[in-house]
Amino acid sequence: MTYPTWLDLDNESIVPPHGTRKGNKIGSVAVMVSCKPDFKFIKSNIVNLQVSPFFTSTLITRQGSNQGVCIAGPFIGAPYAAILLESLIAKGVDKIIVLGWCGAVTDKLNVGDIILPDKAIVDEGTSINYLKLDNHIPVSAPDINLTNQLSDHLKACGNDLKKTTIWTTDAIYRETPQKVAYFRNLGAHAVEMECSALFSVARYRNVSIAGVLVVSDSVASKDWDPGFRNEKFKQARRTACEHVMTFAKKIV
Repeated sequence: MTYPTWLDLDNESIVPPHGTRKGNKIGSVAVMVSCKPDFKFIKSNIVNLQVSPFFTSTLITRQGSNQGVCIAGPFIGAPYAAILLESLIAKGVDKIIVLGWCGAVTDKLNVGDIILPDKAIVDEGTSINYLKLDNHIPVSAPDINLTNQLSDHLKACGNDLKKTTIWTTDAIYRETPQKVAYFRNLGAHAVEMECSALFSVARYRNVSIAGVLVVSDSVASKDWDPGFRNEKFKQARRTACEHVMTFAKKIV
């Protein structure tokens, strides 16, 4: 039996988000980096950084400043991603860029493609604590204006990208052929594990969020096609990291 969470969405939690009691602010813009290699790459290009534990992740800020861009990560899974986002919002963040990887569920996407989710089909258990979802096709969405700004910036930097619907799942090892076909028929082009929940949290907390995903592999056919060692994927990752960070600095 599941508690009907949509009945008390207007009620405050007994436990406040981490950071509210301390009141320590870290600025308005955060980049949430889900994958460890990307987090390490971004970290290596920051000077005068201040590194702090952030649950089981790391929070990077500039030394002596609370007005710059902070970077949080790595992380995996919707519930944990929501914890990090709640905590960033409690520390004053109101514009968030999510940077991660995804798997293609259609042959219209290739390894190394860069996509911007404009809609995320909810197949995770976190969003129902933040939004009342449609029973037929439950979806959450990023902030349209921030997504469009990010899209314009990436295109101006020479990136070929696609805006598309994604599917967010809780179970990385249960992407069965039947399930992939089902969500593809609903319009999904890629699958990952955090975005729909992060979009739901952001909407509930009235902050802006957008996402950038690099296609790392494909489950579009019955055989898994991993592309993690593909040079196009590696280059696309580096490009996405660099251009997301220039965008984040631009909107501070």
